[in-house]
Amino acid sequence: MAERLVPKISLKDFDNRKDEIREQLIRAAETAGFLTLVDHGISAEEIEAQFSISKAFFALPKETKGKTPHSTKTNNGWEYKAQLRPSTGTYDQKESLWLQRHSTWPNDEDVPGFSTTTTSFMNKCAVISDQVLSCLAIGIGFPEDYFREANDPHQPDCLTQLRLIHYPASKDALGTWRAGNHTDIGCLTLLFQRDGEDGLEICPGRESHSSTGTGDIFTPLPAETGPIVVNIGDMLMAWSDDRLKSNFHRVRAKDVGNSPSRYSIAYFNQSRRDFVLQGPKKKYPPMTVGEYFHQAVQRNFG
Repeated sequence: MAERLVPKISLKDFDNRKDEIREQLIRAAETAGFLTLVDHGISAEEIEAQFSISKAFFALPKETKGKTPHSTKTNNGWEYKAQLRPSTGTYDQKESLWLQRHSTWPNDEDVPGFSTTTTSFMNKCAVISDQVLSCLAIGIGFPEDYFREANDPHQPDCLTQLRLIHYPASKDALGTWRAGNHTDIGCLTLLFQRDGEDGLEICPGRESHSSTGTGDIFTPLPAETGPIVVNIGDMLMAWSDDRLKSNFHRVRAKDVGNSPSRYSIAYFNQSRRDFVLQGPKKKYPPMTVGEYFHQAVQRNFG
């Protein structure tokens, strides 16, 4: 069932297959709002190297991780079980490290190779994001470079973030939410998972970017090292006049037995704060990305 809902799309020979790939991406974005990328240019070894950096950071004492404190103003830094989900009324059972290119990062003395490995990884994520976003831009009626410009991570007002996530092992969380039902506020998310560290479930069925309605069934999406899970965010749903679907997803603990540690890495394309957001059909009034974020946070978290 998961394969039917979430198509696997190859980016191999992208420049020569762009039309074919664009059709596949648009079809997936209009239905499930999720897809899996293969042949994307980041090797399994490079992905594991970034996961090794992540695991090394989360293994540090709390005092050391706290040297990169979470800021509620910028949403960067280390947080521990701090995200309250209105969908569950409880805090997500995870810790995470939010990073922007110019935010404070853990130093290489505490985590050897952190800066070099993470910078290279973010650069590769940006290239893949550009490929996907260029196809989606054309598909919904914008110029090819439109979303590339809107999500340029080198611009000082860009809100794009990398998030390293750790769900600690649990013996008493059977069937509960490691991360409650939610959609992503931003534009486009690249999610990296590891073999055997399952829990992600998705639920198509949303009709507008501000709707809280879901479909009837959440479908598990098994974790694999290598393929990238890609999903549409609320912002891109609004930007496409609700044509591309930002759907609900969650991370669920096992129904039977202990839930081991789960690590994931998310690259959130969140666009530039001062960029004006409005779809080609002008279904919604124009507003800046910064204004959209503020309204979305108020809507989702009060």
